[in-house]
Amino acid sequence: MTMTRRTMLASSAGFLAFPLIARAQAPDVVANIPVNYDEAKVGTYSLPKPLVSQDGSAIRTPAEWTARRRPELLHLFETQQFGIAPPAPRLSVTEVEPATPALGGKAMRRQVRIALSPDPTARPIDLVIYTPAGATRPVPILLAINFTTNAAAVADPELKPGVVWNLEQHARVPWAGKGIAFPKIDPVPMLDAGIGFAAFYYGDVEPDDPQGFAAGIRARYMAPGQTQLRPDQWGTIGAWGWGISRAIDYLETDRRIDRKRIAIHGVSRLGKTVMWAGAHDTRVAATIASCSGEGGAALSHRNYGETVAHLVAPSRYPYQFAGNFAKMAGFPDTNPIDGNLLVALHAPKPLLLQTGTTDGWSDPKGEFLSAVDAGQVYRLLGRSDLGTTTWPGAGKSILHDLGYYMHEGGHGTIPSDWPVYLDFLKLHLKPEA
Repeated sequence: MTMTRRTMLASSAGFLAFPLIARAQAPDVVANIPVNYDEAKVGTYSLPKPLVSQDGSAIRTPAEWTARRRPELLHLFETQQFGIAPPAPRLSVTEVEPATPALGGKAMRRQVRIALSPDPTARPIDLVIYTPAGATRPVPILLAINFTTNAAAVADPELKPGVVWNLEQHARVPWAGKGIAFPKIDPVPMLDAGIGFAAFYYGDVEPDDPQGFAAGIRARYMAPGQTQLRPDQWGTIGAWGWGISRAIDYLETDRRIDRKRIAIHGVSRLGKTVMWAGAHDTRVAATIASCSGEGGAALSHRNYGETVAHLVAPSRYPYQFAGNFAKMAGFPDTNPIDGNLLVALHAPKPLLLQTGTTDGWSDPKGEFLSAVDAGQVYRLLGRSDLGTTTWPGAGKSILHDLGYYMHEGGHGTIPSDWPVYLDFLKLHLKPEA
């Protein structure tokens, strides 16, 4: 059976976001590599240990985790999977829209453009921010990185269309406003709960296209004379995560936002992105990762659904990772990193993994098992783990410091997930309604 790609988002301009693969239509072979969906064929495996240092010594205290093991793991993920990104540039922001009443009077909306490079040809981030209209003090906020423009992603008819990346033309084009196949995000319930909302389009940072390098931010940070990326330099996921940090740079300056209560959210490959951004950027207060799968929260050592070999196959997504990540294809049981360690790097911060029952490609059980193993780090740091080793059924949310929720359905975020997200945010960000 050959791979069939279904898209969550397409427009007449040819824009493509990410594949939506339900278990009933999941491929048996991808990039000429077999895909396993049989638990009986997963086999045995041993995971890299979160609380054992590279020299073999045990990590027994929070201080040892912070001073020794966490830096080790960050270095491994940075150099071997997501890639080294450049330091933050000096913040340069242009106000596009000052504080304006929006969403039927529920919100004050602001729009800004954040320059990502001194190079004037570099595309800036168009960031939209909503805060509760009646807020009298700084509020917590959820920052979402999305697969399309703010106008297409957020339920606000007053937003201007913006531009998207066109995979057929390999160029940015005006958003056509057609073909949206998934619900827009409604900020109002968050605003009613005292939580702000912000959003930007991942294509503002880097095109999701192997032929889009010259139009992305990575090309602007090549060293003089450098013609190709080193194998330890950033892929597009690393670039999108770096973009999240640049948005946080701005949010920290906004007096309406509580800089200590900034949460982030992303779906699919952007679920991987927020997994990395939340692990790497210590300013992130909480992370909600939807269906991050292989390369995110799922276990690479577990042969189920997508594997590293599928991710880095030349016909698929090697451009999303550091070149070194390809070395981990085909030898999962000897890989020094895995999803359990990436989950552990969020500790002690709240992390919610959201999956879907039919999303075998992303291995929802593997994400749960990853969190079970990472729970030992949360416990060491005095925070709550999942509280169970039994995989919960659909609709049963675990909203501890380390959380897990599986909806009935396939890949991505659906409307019924948002009340769960809101419960998680209220529990951990403690907004003032």
